[in-house]
Amino acid sequence: MNKVQDIHQTAVFKAPIEKVWETVSTSEGISSWFMPNDFVPEAGHEFHIQSPFGPSPCKVLEVEKPNKISFSWDTDGWIVTFLLEAKGDETEFTLIHSGWKEADTLLPKAREKSSIVRERMNGGWAGIVQDNLRKVLEE
Repeated sequence: MNKVQDIHQTAVFKAPIEKVWETVSTSEGISSWFMPNDFVPEAGHEFHIQSPFGPSPCKVLEVEKPNKISFSWDTDGWIVTFLLEAKGDETEFTLIHSGWKEADTLLPKAREKSSIVRERMNGGWAGIVQDNLRKVLEE
């Protein structure tokens, strides 16, 4: 088994947990730092994220205000989880992208091996969390 490791991106933002929650748990908030979507923070809600590869079908799996959101993303078994923890007047935010297949499994949409897509997405998530989300929360 050569399963690809989950992606973990953690950042501490100079923003209260309520503000971070609002930015990661609403369609408008997620659009401001990630991609257009019709997300609703309700378990079972089906929605789409408008990715460069076209609309990705998603489904909300868990909502624990203000600490956790989890949703399935696209058709390859991916799960994206946002974890929030208040640290005084700051918030620690962790994004976990799990559900990866074997390293050399070909992912149909990307037409690339799982390991290659994971490395590319790890870099992408780093920029999205460290730059895009930080900019929305701290400016």
